[in-house]
Amino acid sequence: MELARSRTGTVGSRLARRGALLALVVGMMLAAGAQSASAVIIHLRNGRTLSYQSLRGAAAAPRVGLDELFSNLDYNGGPVMASNTNYTFYWDPAGAPAYPAGYQSGVNRYLEDLAHDSGGRENVDSVSAQYNDAAGEYANYESHFGGAILDTNPYPANGCKEATICLTDGQLRAELTSYLTAHGYPRDLAHEYFILTPPGVEDCFEKAGRECSVGARHSSYCAYHSNIALGAEEIIYSNDPYVSENPGCDDGNHPNGVSDGALEGGLSHEHNESITDPEPNNAWTDFGGSGGENGDKCRVFEEEKEFGTPLGTVGGARYNQVINGHFYWYQQEWSNQTNQCLQRLSFSGTKPTATFTSTPPAGAEVSFDATGSTAEGGVFRYNWQFNDGSFPTETASPTVTHTFLAPGTHSVALTVFASNGTSTGTARTVTIAGSSAPVVGALAPKSGTMAGGTTVTIAGSGFTEATAVKFGSLAASEFTVQSDASITAVSPAAAKGKVDVTVTTPHGTSAVSKADRFKFKRK
Repeated sequence: MELARSRTGTVGSRLARRGALLALVVGMMLAAGAQSASAVIIHLRNGRTLSYQSLRGAAAAPRVGLDELFSNLDYNGGPVMASNTNYTFYWDPAGAPAYPAGYQSGVNRYLEDLAHDSGGRENVDSVSAQYNDAAGEYANYESHFGGAILDTNPYPANGCKEATICLTDGQLRAELTSYLTAHGYPRDLAHEYFILTPPGVEDCFEKAGRECSVGARHSSYCAYHSNIALGAEEIIYSNDPYVSENPGCDDGNHPNGVSDGALEGGLSHEHNESITDPEPNNAWTDFGGSGGENGDKCRVFEEEKEFGTPLGTVGGARYNQVINGHFYWYQQEWSNQTNQCLQRLSFSGTKPTATFTSTPPAGAEVSFDATGSTAEGGVFRYNWQFNDGSFPTETASPTVTHTFLAPGTHSVALTVFASNGTSTGTARTVTIAGSSAPVVGALAPKSGTMAGGTTVTIAGSGFTEATAVKFGSLAASEFTVQSDASITAVSPAAAKGKVDVTVTTPHGTSAVSKADRFKFKRK
């Protein structure tokens, strides 16, 4: 939130007035529905979270009120990418449409150029380097090119119906995961994979196909990024379907040829969002993700704001970036330090420090104190993020009291701002104990073999402090508390028949019901 110094009244009173406006904006968003209010960072029905670059002319999120209220990015507690090794992933089976000449080599050269100038201050990656995480890591401009991957596996049967060849995000994720695993590629927060399919190969978020890539019938995005959780590992990826020369994503400025459409059409946008928010809506976003990430804030469809002042022209095409001596044209990135979109940033000044303590929970109420935080010229603003579904708290005071909406282990993130927008984030966890016995509401699956070893997901409530899970009178071979509402447990070996699955916490044992019945079978 950018607070102009020339306005009358104290910072606290201005924040209070904006809080009232915030309530109005939030109410309007909720009335419009969760889907429309999350049109940049989107939560799919299957639980996945994606962040996409919208195309010109597509329905947009209600941005104006939020950008006015919360112009800067706030920290949500998750990781950033301290370094990034980038791979291009071309899925090109026999018989697939052909990539245009120079497309693959041009995209590869861009990532090589980005790596060559790594650590410099002459392109938008230098803007993203100001953002940190609770582990003390920064989204440094430390870029490397891992190489090009050519996947010749055939496409699966269409998962969506919006184009002649139409793949879902789930199909893209499955192929990427399978290929990287089979060939031993890294799967961690230091590597990103850019899926680049050829012209005519379109994709949709889900089978229903209502939000799809720019060449599909229901088109709404140019590109998107997300992550694939794999236990202790994860894959950071960006999906960049072919968008060159499509005016919804590419304005036609190609100082290097047709490959430049991929950069303007999403690759640079998603790359910078990935390094500052690799697990979408978990690191740096504005207003809890409703207004998007650092790339989204500069995707405004106004050339001066989106691209900045051109540095020159080559062959009639404008350029605003010079990387390894080559000219490029793509969008700027948001800078908290200067409260605006920038082509490049030479960081100056002293970063604020962000630190806070919390009192032991009194029921669900916890008080937080950030008086140890400092900033050059004094701390200008504090932002508190709570991952229990409540709204962020903007305040000029270093102290805040929050009542958590449900028991469980919650992350609490703090962003501290200096008056020029310079920011630092930190986070910690807070456990809120349940006050009643747990409840088992459903099992999946509801049966397993007598030999045991079946992994069962137990849904319900009050699981945070679980001390035991039993299948009848027998203890589960092992169990893991995923959240206050979910436990995974491995069934023990048992005789044939039906038993009740119960969960025990310090507050009691779940009452038996039809919902907790599990059947042991011979096979």
